[in-house]
Amino acid sequence: MTKAEIQLVRALADKRGRTEHGLFVAEGEKLIGEIRSSSLRVRKIYALEGVFDGPETETVTPRDMERLSQLKTASNSLALVEIPHHDLSTVRASEELVLALDEVQNPGNLGTIVRLADWFGIRDVVCSEGTADCFNPKVVQATMGAILRVRVHYTDLPHLLREASGRGIPIYGTFLEGDDLYETPLTQAGIVVMGNEGRGVRPETAREVTRKLLIPPYPADRRTTESLNVAMATGIVCAEFRRRANMK
Repeated sequence: MTKAEIQLVRALADKRGRTEHGLFVAEGEKLIGEIRSSSLRVRKIYALEGVFDGPETETVTPRDMERLSQLKTASNSLALVEIPHHDLSTVRASEELVLALDEVQNPGNLGTIVRLADWFGIRDVVCSEGTADCFNPKVVQATMGAILRVRVHYTDLPHLLREASGRGIPIYGTFLEGDDLYETPLTQAGIVVMGNEGRGVRPETAREVTRKLLIPPYPADRRTTESLNVAMATGIVCAEFRRRANMK
């Protein structure tokens, strides 16, 4: 293994490096196996002896894997994968449920939300430009392979919501002053906006929300924690949307 190869892998820990090279890092035999079976193109695999074979695979030592790995505990394999590019114009919020993330910063939260989207059959997640990069190594690992099936887009989110609302698409969002999630009519299609971990939905994004929702505490008058983790809240909201859809 050359010094240049090590430098390339390390550069991909940073968004600038991923953008420059058009590559992201995936680690672990299970995840890389899924990627190899998907439509994504694997440029290179570094693996311990006997883990993978093929022309793109280079066998390395455990010491080399420790030098390459971006995880706390080095895995048995690491792949360099070409970053896919998804067409935002193919998002169909008038026909299906779409998630929108407004400045979600924590890679673990973003990865979990992508995984939730996959679980609940949501194929598109639209992010504000300030949301964490979905190809950050921590995000990729947290998705547990869901990044291969969920299309993540980045755009001017308030502008996209404004256009969608103008076409009559319902824009949902979670707010402390919203209506009870379990008592509010919900549609099978539309956009659900989830906000930043500390600040919630930005004012410029909130202005485009047409239906504000609240996940109520139990019991309603009980003094409780100030808010829910954004990934946890996303799971609750998605579950309720899908429950309603199954009732129809």
